[in-house]
Amino acid sequence: MGMVALVVGATGLVGRMVTEELLGREELEEVRVLVRSLPDITHPQLKPILVEWDQLDRYSDAFSGVHSVYCCLGTTIRKAGSQQQFRKVDMDYVIKTAELAKRHGVRQFIAVSSAGANPKVRNFYLRTKGEVEEQLAGIGFRGLHLFRPSLLLGDRSERRFGERVASVLMTSLDFAFKGPKLAPYRAIPARKVAKSMVNIGLTDMKGHHVYTNEVIHALGEAAE
Repeated sequence: MGMVALVVGATGLVGRMVTEELLGREELEEVRVLVRSLPDITHPQLKPILVEWDQLDRYSDAFSGVHSVYCCLGTTIRKAGSQQQFRKVDMDYVIKTAELAKRHGVRQFIAVSSAGANPKVRNFYLRTKGEVEEQLAGIGFRGLHLFRPSLLLGDRSERRFGERVASVLMTSLDFAFKGPKLAPYRAIPARKVAKSMVNIGLTDMKGHHVYTNEVIHALGEAAE
């Protein structure tokens, strides 16, 4: 029997691409996705599980037998409506997902964080991401993999005007984002992030690993 992978946040930009990258992989018997509504794709390996995020404990069995969890949950303060609601999605749901995964013996936990994540900075977004990383590190997975991409490039299901403008600018100026000071902020295609996450997650690598924006670029290019 093959492995089982589970994607949380499968309808977002990175989560959708992670799901697409997982489907068809010979190592996998099943790809479970926790979603609020059925995805618009079908595949023999795909198993959608409809959930209410505020009652995630009710779906604990979804983690049974899973080898690797890909946590791609994330929102914006504008979409969430407040900092409190933002933390509910980007912190509370992520930590609850990790706790359920650990309880069921998941070996590899792979999560999308952010370039600049740091629990000690003043920036609310980056501080929250850093706090989430700290809590995930304390759960004790055999393999914990934290991906810190910069601005993500790709077609989102929802419109983010500021990100769209920034994407155009950073894509046109990509040649300038070289060297140790600028490379960490070079925009990155979400597909590269997804490929890197999947290739790492299907291993059985031990330890706590952080993948910077530059490393994700390199991993994604190697996978192409």
